[in-house]
Amino acid sequence: MKFGLRYCNTGRYVDPAEAVALAQAGEAAGFDSLWTVEHTVVPAGYKSAYPYSQDGRMAGGVEDLPLPDPLIWMAYVAAATKRIKLATGILILPQHNPVIVAKQVATLDHLSGGRVLLGIGVGWLKEEFDILGASFPDRGSRTDEYVAAMRELWAAERPSFKGRYVNFAGAYCRPQPVNKAVPIIVGGHSKAAAERAGRLGDGFFPARGAPADLIAIVREAARKAGRDPSAVAITVSMPDDAAELERLSNLGVDRVLVPVTGMGGLKTALAGPQDAPRWRDTIQRYAKA
Repeated sequence: MKFGLRYCNTGRYVDPAEAVALAQAGEAAGFDSLWTVEHTVVPAGYKSAYPYSQDGRMAGGVEDLPLPDPLIWMAYVAAATKRIKLATGILILPQHNPVIVAKQVATLDHLSGGRVLLGIGVGWLKEEFDILGASFPDRGSRTDEYVAAMRELWAAERPSFKGRYVNFAGAYCRPQPVNKAVPIIVGGHSKAAAERAGRLGDGFFPARGAPADLIAIVREAARKAGRDPSAVAITVSMPDDAAELERLSNLGVDRVLVPVTGMGGLKTALAGPQDAPRWRDTIQRYAKA
């Protein structure tokens, strides 16, 4: 299994020096990837229910925490690293113009030497969609079509696409990604997300744990779509008990993400900006575990 670092554009890593220090420490320790998160805005007093907590609020209800744009954060640390992959976990794709996203991601992949992993999700915060002028009810179907349109722009010599939401003909979008493709990892914790990952994703990233039922849905959806189920890489969060890693390996998990905030020793070690050597040591300990 590979190991990555999660929540990298949050907390102390909003600071540019801390962001670079984290990225370089993770790379030196042999981590596979750095994973960012996205919310363009968090409307005060939102009513939508956050699907990953019992009280329906994210991060304890805090709405005004700094959260840099994930692609710009990734571009910044890409210039200070050489090998570590740069991932969104996730980008809320239906909130964006897919042609612009295709251009941004291809440019970053080109400049970083093919290091981008594009994790995507459909989103849950309707109030955010409303502020951005994005359509919420059809976000699932938009996501499917946006993925197809972006792949056309990345791979075709003379990109053309005709869909319900996206249309272009002979639309050159250069530079293209290094491999004329960027891995698309579908995030989410629902049957729909798992089916989407199986149908069209290069990977699946459930929001919590390693749910065997959703992983099974991914593989069955891949088979139904005529795809190789083993080609859909499974990424999960680090379990509370490291002894669980063997079970995850047996389940076919390809990558485990260690949170840089909010987890045991890492939470303590990463708490103080004045103690950088301490959290670097902690990263190295996780890398060797």
